[in-house]
Amino acid sequence: MAIIIDESSRVLVQGITGGAGAFHTKQMLKFGTKIVGGTSPGKGGQEVEGVPVFDTVAEAMEAVEPNVSVLFLPARFVLDSTVEAIEAGIRTVVVVPEHIPVHDMLRIRKVAQAHGAMVLGGNTAGIISPGKCNVGIIPPIAFNEGRVGTVSRSGSTTYYMADTLTRSGFGESTCVGLGGDPILGSTFSEILPLFEADPQTEAVILCGEIGGVYEEECAATIAKMKKPVLAFIGGRYAPAGKRMGHAGAIVEGAMGTADSKLKALTEGGAIRIDTFMDIPDILADKIGASAGA
Repeated sequence: MAIIIDESSRVLVQGITGGAGAFHTKQMLKFGTKIVGGTSPGKGGQEVEGVPVFDTVAEAMEAVEPNVSVLFLPARFVLDSTVEAIEAGIRTVVVVPEHIPVHDMLRIRKVAQAHGAMVLGGNTAGIISPGKCNVGIIPPIAFNEGRVGTVSRSGSTTYYMADTLTRSGFGESTCVGLGGDPILGSTFSEILPLFEADPQTEAVILCGEIGGVYEEECAATIAKMKKPVLAFIGGRYAPAGKRMGHAGAIVEGAMGTADSKLKALTEGGAIRIDTFMDIPDILADKIGASAGA
């Protein structure tokens, strides 16, 4: 199994005729993702990589019945496009663009919650269930189907975590990118219970970073979990008040520091990891060594 996406997912690409949309459509199709359509207002009737293009999400819903959408659009169009997808009936939306206005993301969260939808991003690399489905911009070379789930703010650390898990023989069930913007569509607290309920996932690695309080807030969720949760926080040596790459990665005040996050997470029952080299030994101790280790 997996969480959120699998081999049955039917993906719609919003912004499919743009440069990024067309390029990543080709890459996702190469992986085996079932892309059933795309949207680009005014370009309905065209095709991209053999995928039909529609003017609106509603038209795509009627013709090809997608249940997942991924956005490759400028930030200023994300609010309207995400709401369009959700109100048309799509329940998983992956927002790749970054620097989404804070108020726009707050409105997106409100609409998503009202419709029972899940939004990943903004500024997410996407989500991948190795061997099943890949939605976003994740390069699949480091990923291999297995038994450890990952959830991260950063795309790059997702790749490094997956590479470590693949090389040590554990592999991944699903890798979820939450995104690096200050306000996110989904949080650690909302993703972790999905891994807890997934039979394929035997352990979870949480990779956070400085800034915001999403990591501190999920400590209570970890405390309720039976599966082991390993926690890594990037930016331990970043200077206070300086944004480090992601728009949300900035320490302001007492909360949001690497120390405050690690303290909350470990008090909640997470196992601290300081480097990715710690991961194989900890997992071997908690869930048993993999045959490929």
